[in-house]
Amino acid sequence: MNKNPKVRALSICLLSALLCAFASCGQSAKQQQQQAPSPTPPPADSIAQADKLYSQREDLTHVREAIVLLRQVRANDQNNYEAAWRLAKFNYYLGSHTQDQSERDRSFHEGIEAARSAVKLQDNKPEGHFWLGANYGGEAEQSALAGLASIDDIRNEMDAVIRIDEGYQSGSAHMVLCQLYLEAPKIVGGDPALALQECEKGLKFGQTNVLLRLHLAEAYIANKRPEDARKQIDQLMQMKPNPDFVPEYHEAVAQAQELLKTKLQTSGASQR
Repeated sequence: MNKNPKVRALSICLLSALLCAFASCGQSAKQQQQQAPSPTPPPADSIAQADKLYSQREDLTHVREAIVLLRQVRANDQNNYEAAWRLAKFNYYLGSHTQDQSERDRSFHEGIEAARSAVKLQDNKPEGHFWLGANYGGEAEQSALAGLASIDDIRNEMDAVIRIDEGYQSGSAHMVLCQLYLEAPKIVGGDPALALQECEKGLKFGQTNVLLRLHLAEAYIANKRPEDARKQIDQLMQMKPNPDFVPEYHEAVAQAQELLKTKLQTSGASQR
């Protein structure tokens, strides 16, 4: 062992320097790890989480959370078709159910913009067209002038869905056209007979579509066929809800019961 005090002092200094260097490196790595941003989850994972939240949509808080997730996906990838059309769909639901007028307006506006993006990305698929037309309809209900301006837009988008996939959402494009012809003023194309035709076409694809049956009942009432309307309501009431559409089932049943009270109460047939 070297006894030279100078050598020993030098060795101690070198060892201390090495230890300090190792400690500094470890601390720096730890600090960098703490400061590093969290990795962005894969888009598919975020979309799956958004779908899970939307499945609990009767609580609008979950819909809002799902929309935030989809916005994040689109912020990182404007070309993500799956996120775009879902953002349109979820905004339509939020706009249709919120009690906040400003949130309703924002939701339909964002839904339209997201759906337009989806159509640009995949013009040959039905989702973008359907939810674009649906959001046009939602916005139209808020303003008479917007409603008149949107009639052709809604019709064009639903016609596109029918050309691409007539059975999409269990014939829902025909259902939307049925609603359009029922609610639009006659001067701009409203026609109860055309409404009935559209809902009957949709029924070929939507035997289990409770909302379609509800609007078919409304079309029968508009065409002075109350017994046929009641038959549709009876069938609707007897249906078991599709697990994926429980909120829509509850809405359809509530509206069907209202129809029985207000539109069919004078009919001679028995009521539920």
